[in-house]
Amino acid sequence: MNAPNAAVMAPPPPKTLADMRLPIVMMRDILIKTIFRKNLDLVSDLSKAVCLPIPVVQELVDMCRTQRLVEATGTLSASSGNEMGYQLTDTGKSRALDALAQSEYFGPMPVPLNVYKEQVKRQSVRNMQITRSQLVGAMGHLVLPDDLVDNLGPAVSAGRSILMYGPPGNGKSSISNGIRDALGDQVYVPHAIEYASQVITVFDPIVHNQFALEEQDPNSLRRITRFDARYVCCERPTVITGGELTISMLDLVYNPTAKTYQAPLQLKSTGGIFIVDDLGRQSEPPQSLVNRWIVPLEESKDILALQSGEKFEVPFDTLVIFSTNFHPNEIFDTAALRRIFFKIKIDGPNQANFLKIFAMVAKKRKMPLDEATLIHLLKKKYPTIDNVYANYQPIFLIDQIIAICEFEGIPYQMSPDLMDRAWANMFVKDEEIVR
Repeated sequence: MNAPNAAVMAPPPPKTLADMRLPIVMMRDILIKTIFRKNLDLVSDLSKAVCLPIPVVQELVDMCRTQRLVEATGTLSASSGNEMGYQLTDTGKSRALDALAQSEYFGPMPVPLNVYKEQVKRQSVRNMQITRSQLVGAMGHLVLPDDLVDNLGPAVSAGRSILMYGPPGNGKSSISNGIRDALGDQVYVPHAIEYASQVITVFDPIVHNQFALEEQDPNSLRRITRFDARYVCCERPTVITGGELTISMLDLVYNPTAKTYQAPLQLKSTGGIFIVDDLGRQSEPPQSLVNRWIVPLEESKDILALQSGEKFEVPFDTLVIFSTNFHPNEIFDTAALRRIFFKIKIDGPNQANFLKIFAMVAKKRKMPLDEATLIHLLKKKYPTIDNVYANYQPIFLIDQIIAICEFEGIPYQMSPDLMDRAWANMFVKDEEIVR
């Protein structure tokens, strides 16, 4: 999938050291730490390691030579286009060790926070235009009420917060994942950002799915620099949290050994989706969690703090989806609800949609349908629970019947008796336990 606006969104590569807008000492130290840690001696290899164009790296190397931190080896590498080799001087090695004691970070040069803010605007989730066909296509495997897409579409296109609520087992998580799949284009995620000479790592291979780019011929006379290599081209990210979410997970994580910071979850999800599943199951009260989001949701900016206590603003550009089985009035006050832009109730299916889901699951599981069993299910079993249908029930019942058939050593089949046995496992009887 190719984003039509990818060229517009791409961060332009720096052409000179002045374009970097980073402290000179910081760039110098990252370069010599990279040389020291990775034992590199060619500018072309350093260019790949620190993710900068060769002319910019050459500027840095020349500056380090002037400061007598780096020296030419006096040999040309025939295997690399007759490049001059470089190595650290004794002074350079000493400086590299001092720099590593201050911060273990080396490799990709960070992007200044203010430069990153400009990139976030170029690829904002609020610039997304999701069409009905995109949303329906991403949720084609789901049987949804007719009016649900009507409500979801504007919410996703607006890039604002969404609260999905309703009884459990009706696909709120699946719908959230469908929204993620509907986004379908790319954003540029920095390896790291810089604020006040501190490094904050952002790119996370667990969260960010790197988009495969066409490899360029290394021997080509004319190589095209498509975008700033300090960024990774990724699919729009999705962060999914559940009952494990705590407020502390929304703060910077400081690594005292490396003396660097790791971006919190919401910063990693910039340009994408942050899903808070099972809201109300966390150890923190839902009201406290939402209170933490009030400023970001209203002002599109978040406040983070360094170890020193210094606070600073970072962009908050993510579609936040809260999903809960509780009624919103039970877990939020009016002020919190007002700040969540869209509230969408996800109800269970009606009988017709329930049968559609049942037939789809049976076909997928290779379970033959039986009319008498379905009539038994609808006429005898569901009236006992006031005919309340849920999306999870067809999967549960059919998987139960499959388990019984496999245990009994019989072909997959449906019968009223097998359905009764499956039904018995779907609910716990409300009865007194004798101790």
